[in-house]
Amino acid sequence: MKNLLSEIKKCTICVPHLDLGANPVVSGHKNSKIAIIGQAPGTKVHKSGIPWDDASGKQLRKWLNVSYEDFYDVKKFAIVPMGFCYPGKGKSGDKPPRKECAPEWHQQLFDKMPNLEMIILIGIYAQNYYLKDKVKRTLTETVDNYPEYLPKYFVTPHPSPRNRFWLTKNPWFEKNVIPELQKKVALVLK
Repeated sequence: MKNLLSEIKKCTICVPHLDLGANPVVSGHKNSKIAIIGQAPGTKVHKSGIPWDDASGKQLRKWLNVSYEDFYDVKKFAIVPMGFCYPGKGKSGDKPPRKECAPEWHQQLFDKMPNLEMIILIGIYAQNYYLKDKVKRTLTETVDNYPEYLPKYFVTPHPSPRNRFWLTKNPWFEKNVIPELQKKVALVLK
């Protein structure tokens, strides 16, 4: 696993398309129990190299009901975004994650994590890639139907502060889905 992570950290596959150059952000361990698959690092995470080291990460840890220390314990959580590097600024927010990372690296990483019990798919990029034709018409429908993807996958929207409108419009998510997510995470980490 260490060799693979080292190889990924040196990856330059999509450098010509990256505004700030390559700085792959990924973590995992052969004993990781839960994998978190999000979009791609933002500028703050690109600079720090620490996954989810921003407001979205703070919200995600709250959703998962885990401490900062537990979240960054690689034996508990592997963090494997769809795109490992900051993709650049788009018209409204960041560009989508680069498409090269997932097919190049994800399976190799998961092959080295035999103890994974749960994969959390955050946002449409991860959900479309992993759920394929089982994804619903909208992210809202996919998240509302989260039990269909259990026990392997748990689906959520992105915890970005930009999603405040979605969360306000869909109070059932924090009322019904978050408690289930917390319960499942607690069971896996026991």
